[in-house]
Amino acid sequence: MIRCRVSVLLIAVTIALPSLAGAQDAKTMVAAYIDENANSYGDIAQEIWELAELGYMETESSALLQSTLDREGFEIEAGVAGIPTAFLASWKNGDGPIIGIMAEYDALPGITQDRQPIRAPIEGKPQGHACGHHLFAAGSTAAAIATKRWMEQTGQQGEIRLYGTPAEEGGAGKVYMVRAGLFEDVDIMLHWHAGDVNSADASSSLSNKSAKFRFTGISAHAAGAPERGRSALDGVEAMNHMVNMLREHVPQETRIHYVITYGGAAPNVVPDFAEVFYYVRNPDPANVKSIFERVAATAEGAALGTGTTMEYEVIHGLYNLLPNLALQEAMHANLTRVGGVIYDDEEYGFADILHRTLGDDAPSLESAMEIQPLEVGGSGGGSTDVADVSWMVPTGGVTTATWVPGTSAHSWQAIAAGGTTIGEKGMLVAAKTLAMTAVDLFTRPDLVTAAKVEHAASIPEGWVYEPLLGDRDPPLDYRKPAGPGGE
Repeated sequence: MIRCRVSVLLIAVTIALPSLAGAQDAKTMVAAYIDENANSYGDIAQEIWELAELGYMETESSALLQSTLDREGFEIEAGVAGIPTAFLASWKNGDGPIIGIMAEYDALPGITQDRQPIRAPIEGKPQGHACGHHLFAAGSTAAAIATKRWMEQTGQQGEIRLYGTPAEEGGAGKVYMVRAGLFEDVDIMLHWHAGDVNSADASSSLSNKSAKFRFTGISAHAAGAPERGRSALDGVEAMNHMVNMLREHVPQETRIHYVITYGGAAPNVVPDFAEVFYYVRNPDPANVKSIFERVAATAEGAALGTGTTMEYEVIHGLYNLLPNLALQEAMHANLTRVGGVIYDDEEYGFADILHRTLGDDAPSLESAMEIQPLEVGGSGGGSTDVADVSWMVPTGGVTTATWVPGTSAHSWQAIAAGGTTIGEKGMLVAAKTLAMTAVDLFTRPDLVTAAKVEHAASIPEGWVYEPLLGDRDPPLDYRKPAGPGGE
C-alpha cells in the first residue's frame, strides 16, 4: 500500500536544517531543503486532505499553514480582506524585490473518495480535495520557506510572501484580496496547480461570473388546492429552460452551468422557495458581463410567467488570466531542471489500476515523467481567481503531475491520487520550481524588469480595474446549504 501519512492537526513541523554550505548554487540549496523536508510537507498536505474544508470555512487548514510559517519566523497577518481564513505571511531582509507565492486550501462539495484506485466514497464525508488544493497549500508553503532559508543564509535582500487565499472554488477569495489592495506593492506573484501533466504554458483562462437565483412563491397542498399555490420550483425550471435555449445565441466559447440547490421538500407541497446556482464563462470579461445580464433577464421572465418573485445574489466574478511569457519561460526552464514525476513500483501499481478507469484515450503513465513543451497562447477550459491578481501584478504559474495522467480535475480519481505519495511527488516538483523561480527573481533584476514591461504592455490603455463581483462583501456563507427563505 502506498504510504499515506495522516498527522494530528497542529503538526509540529520539525524541519531539519540541511547542509546548505556545500551546495553548488542557490537553486541546489532550495531544492535540497525541499527534498530533506519532503515528509514534513507531505504530512501537512495529507492533514489538509483529511480536513477537506469548504470555501471560507477552511479554519483548521488555514491555522495549520499559519502556524507552520510562524515557526519559521514569518510575520503573520490573519483575517485579511474581511475573510477570517485569508492571511499574509511575510519574511523580509532589507530592501529588494517583493516576491509573492499564492496558496489555496479549499475543498469541493459533492464529491468524496478514499485513498483507493477504485471508486470508494467515504461515508459521512460529502466533500473532498478533487482539485488538489491541499497540495497547492503545502507545496507553496514549502517553496516560501525554502526561499526564506536561502535568503537568510546568504543575506539576500528582499521580501518573500506567502498569500493564504481561501475559496478559490467559486468564492473568489483572491478577488477580495485584490480589491483590498493586498498586491499593490508586490513585484511578482507566483502560483501553481495540481494536474496530470508537467507544464508551464503561457496561456489564459475563462472569465467567470456566478449568482444564486432565488424564487419565492406561495405554498399550498399540491393535490387539494393547487390553484392557490405558485411554485418557486416552476420559476427555477422556467429559467433553466430559457437559458438552455439561450445557449444557441451566445459566442461559441461560452460555458453556462447550473445546479438546483433547493427545489422543495415534498412533492405534495407546492414549494414557496427554490434556488438555482449559475456560472457564466467566456474568455472575454466583457462578454461574460453581457451574457450574465441576459441570463438574469431569463430569471425575471421566469418569475413573471410563473407568478413568483425573484432576486439574485452575485457570488463571484473573475477575469481571464493574463499570461506573462517572460515569467513562463523562467518557470519552464526551472521545471525542466527539476524534471517530472517518477513512480516507484508500489505507486506504479496504484496508478495502473486507477489509469484503467480513465478510458482508452488516457495518456501513458510514463508521461508523468515528461515536461511538456512551452506553448504560447490559447485558453484553458477552467477559471481561476488568480486571473484578477494577474491583471494587477506580473504573475507566473506552473502545473505538475500530481494526478495519474488522463485524470480530470474535480474527479474521484484526483482525490485518490492526491491522497497518496503520487500527489506529494508532483507537489515537490512544483515547490522546487517555485523556489527556483523565486531565486531567479531575487538575483536577476532583468527578469523582474522584463516581466513588468511585458505586463504593462498587456494592459489596455486607460483600463481601470472593476471587479466583476462588484462591491459586495465576501460571501462567507456561500457553501452553506440552501433552504426556505434563502441561505
